[in-house]
Amino acid sequence: MARTGKSALVHLDTHIVCWLYEGRSELLTPASLRTIESGLLQVSPVVQLELTYLHEIGRISRDGSYVLDALAKDIGLSVADVSLAQVMKIAGALTWTRDPFDRMIVAHAMIADAALVSKDRLIRKHCNRAIW
Repeated sequence: MARTGKSALVHLDTHIVCWLYEGRSELLTPASLRTIESGLLQVSPVVQLELTYLHEIGRISRDGSYVLDALAKDIGLSVADVSLAQVMKIAGALTWTRDPFDRMIVAHAMIADAALVSKDRLIRKHCNRAIW
C-alpha cells in the first residue's frame, strides 16, 4: 500500500488494523484506502488491548503489541496519547453501543478530532467522522 503523504489525523478501528497487518488491503473501500494512504495514522491504546484480547481467544495469531509494532515500522502507525479520564468521560455518553471497545475507540477519535476508518455500521451511523 502506497503512502502518499501525511496530513489529516486518522484513527483506525481494530478490524482495519488486523487487515492492514495481514496485508488484506483489498478488503478496504477506495475511500477508506485513500484516507489511510494520505493520513497521519494513529490508534487508540484500546485497539492494542482489543487486539490482545482477540489473540487470547484465538482469533488472531499475534498479540496487540506485536501487531502495532509491525505496523509502526511498515506504515508509520502510532498509538495516540490522550488522558484515559477524557476518553472515559466521552465514552460514557456513547449509549448507542454496549461494546466497551467501540465506545472508547470512538471517544478517542472524537477527542482527537480525527477521522475514524471503520467498517462497523453502528459506528458509522453514530460517528460523523467515520469513513468507510
